[in-house]
Amino acid sequence: MSRKIGRNDPCPCGSGFKYKRCCLGRNPSGSIDIKKLYAEQYKIRLKKIKDIKGISRSGRLVLDTLDLVESEIRAGITTDDINTSVHEFTVKNGGIPAPLNYRSFPKSVCVSVNEVICHGIPGDKVLQDGDIANVDVTTILKGYYADASKTFFVGTPSPEARKIVRVARESLKIGMSMVRPGNTIGDIGWAIQRYAEGQGCSVVRGFTGHGVGFEFHEPPQVPHFGEKGVGITLVPGMVFTLEPMVNLGKKDLRILEDNWTAVTKDGSLSAQFEQTVLVTNDGFESLTPFDL
Repeated sequence: MSRKIGRNDPCPCGSGFKYKRCCLGRNPSGSIDIKKLYAEQYKIRLKKIKDIKGISRSGRLVLDTLDLVESEIRAGITTDDINTSVHEFTVKNGGIPAPLNYRSFPKSVCVSVNEVICHGIPGDKVLQDGDIANVDVTTILKGYYADASKTFFVGTPSPEARKIVRVARESLKIGMSMVRPGNTIGDIGWAIQRYAEGQGCSVVRGFTGHGVGFEFHEPPQVPHFGEKGVGITLVPGMVFTLEPMVNLGKKDLRILEDNWTAVTKDGSLSAQFEQTVLVTNDGFESLTPFDL
């Protein structure tokens, strides 16, 4: 995958300088093997058309799984009931639940309720009217991984719950709008942080988006905070998750004794929406698309 780089384009080496002031002198033709450069410099494996189709098929199963959860979630069920539904539906449709036994994670899905930011382990917790619950589904289908999550209302939400879910949803939408060739990873985080903090909320720093497709977690890391123009330049073929975790209170977190469950330190509500995103020649395509 070679691409002609303009003199005034951001240098794909990630220096932050324009190409003419950085690597142009070492490559006068202006033609760079982007796939080789990104593999060697960043360990990022750009996806080919067949890979994108495979991730998209896995993404379709992820979305069908989330639709099933949405139809079943209600007060009175346990988070383990959600795990059972996700596991059985995934396996029945030829997939593998990626979280199960990943670094000793004991379940097939993450279910994070109220003040739980992420990595909630399903168990005997009973959902109550007014709860919010994030369900994070990652599926392997024919060797390809796709990842998405939604935060659901359980029964009638409080005004605070409505606010944090709205801000988290819009944060993802704004972050996705920054995905295009020539922009940087920092542009994405800057846009999300600017919006969420402008709404009086905070963005979690301890967890980021990440490359996905061939593995559960691949380079690059994609923070949901940052500075404009900083970080790796986006190029076509990159596939990564955007999954801003937004707190109603402060950004600080703590990890519970199970070594997985992350909760807000101040006990405030937290919400998250996530999609798997492909950088295209002129923008982006979601490989796990749902309305925002």
